[in-house]
Amino acid sequence: MRLSTRIGLAVGVTVPLLVLASGWLLLRLVNHDLRSAEDDHLRARATAVAPDARALLRATADNRPKAADTRERRLFSAALDVGVRVTGPDATFSGGPQPDASVPLPEGTKGPVTVRDGAESWRALARTITTPRGSGTLWVFSPNAADQAQLRLVRRRVAVTTLLAVPLSGLLAWAVATGATGPLRRLGRRTAGLDPRTSTARLSDEPSGVTEVDELAATLRTVLARYDEQAARTAEALDTARSFSSAAAHELRTPLMSMGTNLDILAAHPDLPEPDRTEVLADLRTEHARLLNLLVMLRELGRGDLVEAEAFKAVDVSETADAAVAEARRRAPEARITLAAEPGPTVHGWEPGLRLLLDNLLANALAHGRDATGRATVTVGVRRAGDQVVVTVDDAGPGVPFEARARIFERFRRGPASSGSGLGLTLVAQQAALHGGSVTVEDGPSDVGARFEVRLPSSGGPLPAHRDWLIDTAGTNRSQSFPKDAP
Repeated sequence: MRLSTRIGLAVGVTVPLLVLASGWLLLRLVNHDLRSAEDDHLRARATAVAPDARALLRATADNRPKAADTRERRLFSAALDVGVRVTGPDATFSGGPQPDASVPLPEGTKGPVTVRDGAESWRALARTITTPRGSGTLWVFSPNAADQAQLRLVRRRVAVTTLLAVPLSGLLAWAVATGATGPLRRLGRRTAGLDPRTSTARLSDEPSGVTEVDELAATLRTVLARYDEQAARTAEALDTARSFSSAAAHELRTPLMSMGTNLDILAAHPDLPEPDRTEVLADLRTEHARLLNLLVMLRELGRGDLVEAEAFKAVDVSETADAAVAEARRRAPEARITLAAEPGPTVHGWEPGLRLLLDNLLANALAHGRDATGRATVTVGVRRAGDQVVVTVDDAGPGVPFEARARIFERFRRGPASSGSGLGLTLVAQQAALHGGSVTVEDGPSDVGARFEVRLPSSGGPLPAHRDWLIDTAGTNRSQSFPKDAP
């Protein structure tokens, strides 16, 4: 059922009910006003005829028939349009419209009362008349016929008004509702052809002048935009899954083939000399560790590509760096690792991602930053720089050649002597980009070793529109922006 029809029916039912309620109240008020006016009239008539009634009772008590007749005529003349009944100790006098003498009258009344005589009703007022010879009662009566006629007229008019209000109010409400819902119908026609699954057409911003309709249109645009965003994220997730399997198959093939070859050697030569057997087993352990590290790194890249903005919060970078340094010292107790961190620098970031960034920078420094004696000396710094937080990791190794600095963040880029996955620095670049920052590499202090510097905005920023660190397997145009050139 259309909204305008619903409104028309609702008003068509509600208005007659309101008319009936108003008519009932009007009847009560009219009845009260008529009765009040009638009672005032009775009081005025009772006051006017009371002296004549008192004189009539005195004349009757003194046994003066002629005087009594005179007083009775004067009494009935003064009564005018009301009925009068005077009840004394010896006689009763009545005249004018009043109930039959057989109708019992209430006793002890202090104000006007209603007396019924069959189908007729009367308003009656009693007054006590006191004389030297005794007391009597003066009754004044007024028929309710005129009042009832006026009440019946009011009832008929209320009924007619109610009957007319049903169709008129319903039609008027339907017409008004049809006009008022016009913008809503137009919005429905504009959105009827929108199918986000098959078309890129979206709802245009055309103000209708009706606040509620414009708010509904804005909500629809927001829903469609969120659908598009989630559809894009779903597509990215599918691409990520496909790329993960492709990259894993490509990168795992070589270590798996090497492991297969070593296993074949062990199987074909059960009596292999101990030195050779030890070498083969060492190769197997190395390749196994490399496979495990590669899978872990690919998983972490996938997590970074799919992380949502809701996971970001205020992170104390110094505390995160302290935890990362403590773990690195546990893994490499022979290395000299120092931390110089200012207290309290925070960023709006993803805490697991920032920890991953620091862990990989430290792992890279421990693997490639050893001096000529083979000892690793690493210094980690955390400081504020304006509205940024700067993280530096210095090592005492051979450094990074200038021409290689633009490529070391690419996926699967490994040095000649590296046994890693080639993804550690890629993870560092990914996390820097996710947090709206940058990562660079330059010569270390006093031109010794290398310095990796990460700059992160304290307030954070929106996530990159496209995150394809796991998908970008061939070093193609990367959507993330981070400095790869030396400063």
